[in-house]
Amino acid sequence: MPKISQDHKLFIFDIDGTLHTDGELVDGAVELLQQLRQSQFLIRFMTNTTTKSQQMLLEQLHDFGIEASSEEILSAPEASRILLRQEQQAIGRSIKIWAVVNNHIKADFNEFEYSGERPDFIVIGDIGEAWSIDLLNQIFRCLNRGAKLIALHKNKFWQTRQGLKVDIGLFIAGLEYVSDHTALIVGKPNITFFKQVLASAKCDAHQAVLIGDDIDSDIGGAQRLDIFSILVKTGKYREAYHAESTIKPDLVIDSVADLYQYLEK
Repeated sequence: MPKISQDHKLFIFDIDGTLHTDGELVDGAVELLQQLRQSQFLIRFMTNTTTKSQQMLLEQLHDFGIEASSEEILSAPEASRILLRQEQQAIGRSIKIWAVVNNHIKADFNEFEYSGERPDFIVIGDIGEAWSIDLLNQIFRCLNRGAKLIALHKNKFWQTRQGLKVDIGLFIAGLEYVSDHTALIVGKPNITFFKQVLASAKCDAHQAVLIGDDIDSDIGGAQRLDIFSILVKTGKYREAYHAESTIKPDLVIDSVADLYQYLEK
C-alpha cells in the first residue's frame, strides 16, 4: 500500500468535490486539515472554480470552519491574470480583452482594457445559463479576427446536488473546432498552474501531495510533474470512468477524512 513519505511537506487540495460538493462539506475534511497543520505540513488550495472571486473562496472556506489565508488559495482566474500581465509586458502595450466570465469575477479583470469587438484575448469561464448561440457566434467572429482564446479550464463535467452537469469544456472544445484555434488552458491540468502553487510554498514537486476528485485535471496535471497524487471517491468521481482512464493515481481513498492514516509515521 503506497504511503505518503516524510519527504512530503506540502498538501495541495482541490476544493469543489474534494473538500465539499456543491456547498456540502465532506465529513472529516476540517479535522483532517487541522491535523495536517498541527503536524507542521504546508497547505495550499488549488481550484478551477471560475464563479467565485478570491475573497469569496476564502470566505467559503472560513464558513466551512477551514483555516485558510488568501495566499494559500490559487485559482484559475488568478492564473489567467498572471498570464495576461505577462502577455501585456511581452507585447509592450495595453492589451484588450473580452472576459466572458461570471459576474462575481468580472471586476478582477478591470486592470485590462475591454473590447467586445476586437479583443486581443478572450477569457472564458463558467457563465451558467447565460450561454447562447448569439454569444458563441460573437466569440467565433472575434476569434476569426485574430483574438486568442484563453480558457480558465476545460473540465468536462462537475458534480452538483442534482447530479452531474456539463462544464465549460463543452464550449471550449466547440469553439476550438469551428475556429481552428487551440485554447490556452490556464487552470488544471496546466503544469504552469501547478508550478505556481509549488513556488508559492517554496517546494519542489517531489515534496508535494495533490488530493482531488478529477482524474483528468487534478491527477493528470499532478502526474505531469511527478507530484504524488491521491484520488478521492467524492465529488465527480465515477468508478467506471476511473477504471477506463489511462491516468492512474498513486493512491485512491474514499474521502479526505481517510488521508491521515496513509502518512508514514
